[in-house]
Amino acid sequence: MQRRILILTSWIVLSCLFSSDATTSSSSSRKNKQNTMGQAMRIVSYDRAANERNAIPSLKLYDQNLSWFRLDDGVMGGQSETIHSDKDGQLAFEGTINTNGGGFCSIRTKLSEGLLPTNTKSIRLKFIGDGKTYKLLLSDGSKSTFGPSRKSPSWQADIPTHDNRETEKEEILEIPITSLKPSWVFGPSEEEQKMAKFDVSAMQELGLMLSLKLSDGSPNPVETFGQGTFPFSLKVSSIEAVPSSSTPPPKSEQ
Repeated sequence: MQRRILILTSWIVLSCLFSSDATTSSSSSRKNKQNTMGQAMRIVSYDRAANERNAIPSLKLYDQNLSWFRLDDGVMGGQSETIHSDKDGQLAFEGTINTNGGGFCSIRTKLSEGLLPTNTKSIRLKFIGDGKTYKLLLSDGSKSTFGPSRKSPSWQADIPTHDNRETEKEEILEIPITSLKPSWVFGPSEEEQKMAKFDVSAMQELGLMLSLKLSDGSPNPVETFGQGTFPFSLKVSSIEAVPSSSTPPPKSEQ
């Protein structure tokens, strides 16, 4: 924690120095410094450990009951907020995205070691969406300040949804394991890209995310994300690991 505060203090000082460029007006400079200080205070006050302690139980994967904690852009000074819950057996991933200084919300759940077998070919989700494109996350659970560690990426795949909030019609999406893409905080080095190797049996954390970026790192379009400050809603009724011997699920009708 002390190391984190030291790094943060250095970042604040540098940010304030660079924000006082002579070409900017004094009022603009003061506003930039206020924004930087506000962002810094949100980083310091963000309590990931408390979020994990207050995880909310919902859904089941194999014989493990899943408990979900939120990890939002507040961890890096943003203002987005997840409000997730279990609603009649559905995992409700809801909240508000604020793109001013941030732009993502997520929920994560721990997986016991080896829960996902080596013959897993895909992850199958059943959900009611709102027309936005979300992401599925898998990682070995290693932590850094903002998410996956530098040595251990988060593996991601897009979850496109239709806006079925009024009809409450469920969609079924099967995500092949081979479609998962590695993602690192602040982007990968060439060596990290070469060394990245997905091992499904080593995955010990699963998550859902709504973000400014899609799984390939490209921008999530306004049409499937939003702009400014806006609400979101994804209700998930089941998450399954599909072994290679399983038959494909029926296609959902839209």
